[in-house]
Amino acid sequence: VQLVESGGGLVQPGGSLRLSCAASGTPVSRNTMGWYRQAPGKQREPVGSITRFGNTNYADSVKGRFTISRDNAKNTVYLQMNNLKLEDTAVYSCNARVPSAIGYGDYWGRGTQVTVSS
Repeated sequence: VQLVESGGGLVQPGGSLRLSCAASGTPVSRNTMGWYRQAPGKQREPVGSITRFGNTNYADSVKGRFTISRDNAKNTVYLQMNNLKLEDTAVYSCNARVPSAIGYGDYWGRGTQVTVSS
């Protein structure tokens, strides 16, 4: 399983970015796919996720601003981020929770940097 994030960059407060997580080795439609972020000096925290049924949930800090979606044909998961704030600055990583015979396996991408700055 490989996950490759893209779409990060520098954006002003109030701006938008769309991150992509391209998966290989596992269909995103069969797994819970999550987005996490880690700001400098802080622990990694969950941003949100989408289940194989298409149900989404979000951290309180991003509700109403971030949206997770997926394109099964492209085997890609997206994180649309609107109205970005300074505190959204972090490395954003994609996670795939893949079912296995003995439970679940967690796979991670290397992350993409999002910097919100004026």
